[in-house]
Amino acid sequence: MKRKKTNVQLIKTINLLREAAKRNNARVWEAIARKLEKPSKNYAEVNVGKIVKNLKEGEIAIVPGKVLGLGEAGKIEVAALKFSKSARKKIEEAGGKCYSLTEIAEKNPEGSNLRILGG
Repeated sequence: MKRKKTNVQLIKTINLLREAAKRNNARVWEAIARKLEKPSKNYAEVNVGKIVKNLKEGEIAIVPGKVLGLGEAGKIEVAALKFSKSARKKIEEAGGKCYSLTEIAEKNPEGSNLRILGG
């Protein structure tokens, strides 16, 4: 039963990203939606340390998959489909923020200053 609920949430997320792409002429949301339509075994899994290493000042990291807790976290903003408990804890303790993909699409509808990591 739980699996079915997750699929419904995923479909809602994909649809919301597609609507944001059309409404705001932001192709980045369409690209993320396409990545989420692929089989879940192909989803990105990115460690916090890699995000810190690849993110520039003022950018928000987008992970079309799961953020994992390996590495040191800085004061970063990350949006992902899922976060491990340790990743969320490290990011928030370092003064960063964790968003769902739908939250970031509403907060940044134009898709500016984003960096897609892990795929």
